[in-house]
Amino acid sequence: MSDSPRIVVIGLGYVGLPLAVELASKFDAIGFDIDSGRIAELGGGFERTNEIEEQALRSTTLRLTTNADDCAGADVFIVTVPTPVDATNRPDLGAVMAATRMVARAVDPASRPTIVYESTVYPGVTEELCGPEIERVASLQRGRDFRLGYSPERINPGDREHTIDKITKVSAGEDAEVVGQLAQIYGAVTGGGVCRAASIKAAEAAKAIENAQRDINIAFMNEVAQIFSKIGVSVWDVLAAARTKWNFLGFEPGLVGGHCIGVDPYYLSFLAQQHGHDPQVILSGRDTNDGMGAWIADTLHGRRGKAGTALVLGLTFKENVPDLRNSRSFDLVRRLKWLGHEVDVADPLASSDEVEREYAMTMTNIDERRYDLVVGAVPHRTYRDLPDDRLAALVGPGGTLADLKGMWRDRSLSPELDRWSL
Repeated sequence: MSDSPRIVVIGLGYVGLPLAVELASKFDAIGFDIDSGRIAELGGGFERTNEIEEQALRSTTLRLTTNADDCAGADVFIVTVPTPVDATNRPDLGAVMAATRMVARAVDPASRPTIVYESTVYPGVTEELCGPEIERVASLQRGRDFRLGYSPERINPGDREHTIDKITKVSAGEDAEVVGQLAQIYGAVTGGGVCRAASIKAAEAAKAIENAQRDINIAFMNEVAQIFSKIGVSVWDVLAAARTKWNFLGFEPGLVGGHCIGVDPYYLSFLAQQHGHDPQVILSGRDTNDGMGAWIADTLHGRRGKAGTALVLGLTFKENVPDLRNSRSFDLVRRLKWLGHEVDVADPLASSDEVEREYAMTMTNIDERRYDLVVGAVPHRTYRDLPDDRLAALVGPGGTLADLKGMWRDRSLSPELDRWSL
């Protein structure tokens, strides 16, 4: 491999941008995205996902482009585009295949480039779908004109501890030379080391089970929260005691959405079904987590005994990030509305334009009125830090304060205030 390979990162979202910026600190790197608005924002030093500090973005040597011609002839292409599911929870590989075709047109066989996929897929996609598509579009031969690699993304949005420069990267390739090449590239930008996987399929599978494992463990917590609610015991009190055991796994209940944990298990279950295996544990966990929003709404409605005004605090899929993709807070909102409640929504980080465009909802100013039901759905710092008097002022006389994530458990509020938590 060249000591200074030219690297193109395709897709500049939560995964691609941090990776591209880190790579640009060591290599000649280009960041490509089809969203011209995104490229314009980044070029102006604005980063809507808050994953890169403004100063780091302004000082990076990363070249940004929406022109696929600028990517032609690169030594390494790294694909970091989304892999969602469709309306029936089947893998939607549209973005991956579109990126694959773009790469195919940019490949120069004289440089025998490596095409690396970081997007989460089920085992076999890289070699059985993407490789043949490049061969078809470019009339090239894998192994001779280009080679394939895989290195699963491990970016955790909003996490400032496990950043790209600290995590262990998995390196997989179709031959030992590719594995070594990727180990050299990723090893140059992370202090967490590189794990050389046995095969591309093993690396694809590793990513799939990482998120499926979390999903299943959270589903267990959600189920026990439902069980304990029947006897008037808060799961947060149970967890506080259980965590004192040295080998207890500290997963927590809640709404499970986003573009990874709420999606990736379906890729694994799809693979299982394709090979005649009924993935009972995986799909059972998904059913539990996907139904959590409706269960919470039904429980709170039953507690109130009638419909009224409601405020849901937090719309993004997790705390302290602006990402609304596949957020399950909207399940809760829709169910409350279906039950007859007049529901307002708020979020300090989400884009009001995106909420209105994608969900046909308008966010409210939380200081404008009092509600019969206030639901703390996402523990953003803004909501965690609400002063007691301001928090209590949101709830009208005889109202209920519902705390899904236990963020207000230790607050000394009026004993007359009806409080509920998982």
